[in-house]
Amino acid sequence: MAVMGVAILLGFSLIMAMNTIKPSYGAMTSRRSMAKIWRINKDGPYLGIVVPNAFEMNPLLNSSTFVQDSNLTYLDFGGRRFRFGKIKSEKVIIVMTGLGMLNAGISTQLLISLFKLKGVVHFGVAGNANPNLQIGDVTIPNYWGHTGLWNWQRYGDGENDELALEASGDYTREIGFLKFSNYNNLSKKNGKELDNYLNRVWYQPEEVFPVDGVPEVRQHALWVPVDTHYHNLSKKLEDLVLENCANTTNCLERKPKVVWVERGCSANTFVDNAAYREYLRSKFNVSPVDMETAAVALVSLQQRTPFIAFRSLSDLAGGGSALSNEASVYASLAAQNAVTAAIQFISLLSSS
Repeated sequence: MAVMGVAILLGFSLIMAMNTIKPSYGAMTSRRSMAKIWRINKDGPYLGIVVPNAFEMNPLLNSSTFVQDSNLTYLDFGGRRFRFGKIKSEKVIIVMTGLGMLNAGISTQLLISLFKLKGVVHFGVAGNANPNLQIGDVTIPNYWGHTGLWNWQRYGDGENDELALEASGDYTREIGFLKFSNYNNLSKKNGKELDNYLNRVWYQPEEVFPVDGVPEVRQHALWVPVDTHYHNLSKKLEDLVLENCANTTNCLERKPKVVWVERGCSANTFVDNAAYREYLRSKFNVSPVDMETAAVALVSLQQRTPFIAFRSLSDLAGGGSALSNEASVYASLAAQNAVTAAIQFISLLSSS
């Protein structure tokens, strides 16, 4: 990998003899930007920090533990801003992705491809699919999966019927399906329950192309594990003290805590529906539900970069109690708790 990195940078240096590089995606990359990246990487490796939105990132930027780099505070590249600094003694590069899987994937790929990294830490808030947990708890799943890649089956076909393009290996029935008629209202015509024309959707794994694989030869991944060393190190956060009150009038019944759960899932869908929340929980045993983490995980997997995520719960997706769906009240508390856990983990990592 080191040899590959040197070769890539040498290639860039040759092309920089021209005024600009024009990649296939059409962006103009100046010689100045590439020279800055070259200098930045000479001081690496860095820990990459990936954050979805500004309200989740700002508590980190405003924290006394984050110190901006005095020489280069940020670099704008490819529509993203990469911020440089230190948390304790750990050199970090922070990037905000924006909403959704595509933004998270692009940002993570740029971060890993441009800079010399030792690993990726991702944090933010999430909806909760686990009724045993509470708003403000910080979840650390062992696996992350993208549950938004479907094969939508035509009406009239059943679970024993082959899916379109299944025979060619493009799709599978191994993971399972969501059948919409299981969630019908009690609608009847002539005494007979009406069918649901939406039929069912079958969950699919992602096609992945690891850097150590064969180009254009696909592999498949659904549940992506976090890095084992990172996961084991995170166990030292067990007694971490987290925020309990959003303000002087809104406090939680118990103090939030860091919890280790089996799975979290992501998709380009904001889940505010109790039935789907309960389905995801029963089908996949997930706890946090969000819109970005699986993309960060999948890119890290393909780039063979260590990865871990911290997602603090802001609401019980779809509601269910007087306190279960107060994302508008407790989102800032959840964001702060995610930042607190991430900072403490990075402190542990820098001293390990």
